[in-house]
Amino acid sequence: MSQFFYIHPDNPQARLIKQACEIINSGEVIVYPTDSGYAIGCQMENKKALEQICRIRDIGKDHNFTLMCRDMSELSVYSRVDNAAFRQIKNNTPGPYTFILKATKEVPKRLQNPKRKTIGIRVPDNPIALALLEELGEPLMSTTLILPNETMAETDPEEIRDKLEKLVGLIIHGGYLGEEPTTVIDMSEGDTDVIRVGSGDPSPFE
Repeated sequence: MSQFFYIHPDNPQARLIKQACEIINSGEVIVYPTDSGYAIGCQMENKKALEQICRIRDIGKDHNFTLMCRDMSELSVYSRVDNAAFRQIKNNTPGPYTFILKATKEVPKRLQNPKRKTIGIRVPDNPIALALLEELGEPLMSTTLILPNETMAETDPEEIRDKLEKLVGLIIHGGYLGEEPTTVIDMSEGDTDVIRVGSGDPSPFE
């Protein structure tokens, strides 16, 4: 059975954030709120937890995984980005965007797209997600919580609990959220290419 934390969406309780990070560091999968619906995540280096996420979402190893980062300083550790792209990303984060970039060697191979050696990078605009990342001190391997045969992200933590309480270590109730996933911008080849329009306004990148 998973744990279920009610965390305040605007003023996350430090004690619960600390406990949540202990659960992540023990190798468990967690469900947590972002600025574009609920996400499912685990510690970056944990192979077993990543496999569990792939089973829950019914996705393969070629899925584009994302590193949820606390700020721009982490972006340059885990991805290769030129000055123009860096400025563009900086002007639009935190926010509901995922940027596809070439991965550095700091990113575990299993998280990189096997053909393109890319990784999704994102800085969320959500107090709970940012508090988790600050306490963790490293990015969270993450993907939107879209369950098999669904097209939209899960929005209701009570329903998530009904579906997943035996499959994850922790579900964080951080309010009822929108179901639209992030806008995805591919910057890996030097150009700026909007490959999915979601909750982030694509116009700064078009």
